[in-house]
Amino acid sequence: MLYGFGLALAVGLGLPIAAAFASQAQGKAAAAALESIARQPEASGKIQTAMIIALALIESLVIYCLLAFFMLNGKLVKVDAIAAPAPAAVGTPAQ
Repeated sequence: MLYGFGLALAVGLGLPIAAAFASQAQGKAAAAALESIARQPEASGKIQTAMIIALALIESLVIYCLLAFFMLNGKLVKVDAIAAPAPAAVGTPAQ
């Protein structure tokens, strides 16, 4: 039961937390790159290339989290299985 709760918590909160932190990281990377380009316009090509590579790596982490989300989502116990009464044991009289 505790395993199911932990799994549901990881599936339900893991992807939103990863997406929130990744969006903050992408915003900071873009802001820093734009400030750098404003200071040194002649280096804009190198700065833009480094920024695009950094944004791609940040986005790939979110894609990995999305993949883990779909993999763990398939392992969650369905609500019908939890709400259904347990079957009677074989050989015991029904009450």
